[in-house]
Amino acid sequence: MADLRELHSIHDVRSAGSGDALLLWVAGDLSHGTRAFSLGEAIAVAAPALSRRDRLAVTGLADDVADLIRAVLPHVGPTFRPIGDEDLIRGLVPCVPELEIADAFGWMQTEALTSRYEGAAWLTASDRSDITRLLDEAFPNSYARPDQPGVCRWAGARDESGTLRACAADAWSAPSVGFLAGVATAEQARGRGMGTAVCSLVLDSLVRDHGVAALMVDNWNTAAVRLYRDLGLSWRPLAAARVTHR
Repeated sequence: MADLRELHSIHDVRSAGSGDALLLWVAGDLSHGTRAFSLGEAIAVAAPALSRRDRLAVTGLADDVADLIRAVLPHVGPTFRPIGDEDLIRGLVPCVPELEIADAFGWMQTEALTSRYEGAAWLTASDRSDITRLLDEAFPNSYARPDQPGVCRWAGARDESGTLRACAADAWSAPSVGFLAGVATAEQARGRGMGTAVCSLVLDSLVRDHGVAALMVDNWNTAAVRLYRDLGLSWRPLAAARVTHR
């Protein structure tokens, strides 16, 4: 088996991972406890408390990734969840008995501007209670919340009465990959383009600031997937595994 090697720079992660946006997002700037490793043709990046999960992004040849996960988990701990292309993660579980599938979802990304944000605007600290109210109503399971660590700024759109009806956040962005989260649209505003405008504003800002904008979305959320595809984002099926306690 090849030797485990730790990567100490984003340049090394980018080069070893062929610029994989998922790896670069998890790597961030390799600070605050984030670590990157390679073994053979496999790469793993471990980031604690990234979007409220201890994440272990992996890519490479399946046999090498299995060996890498077995080598890395003792260094980072059992709370870290391997995340990567769905076929890879599903193929790993039979090879690494302590793992089980936790979830399957999509990674979507774009490098293009949408320019469809008419009616959307950046929000301020005075809008926190309105954002919280909208999230509680339309997306109570949102990981992104006002004042949550890693959540940088919010955009929104209001209706004629001044009520906030759509919001989205720039959250947990990395130097090379901006990240969209906390997307919520009130039921009364669906079909009016307010959610599209808010997402467009955040996505375009992320592309300008980071070069790539990305997000994660549940497979079952066909309306959201359709919206993001309409805004030009590509789809990549991912899965996550977790360490079992059996």
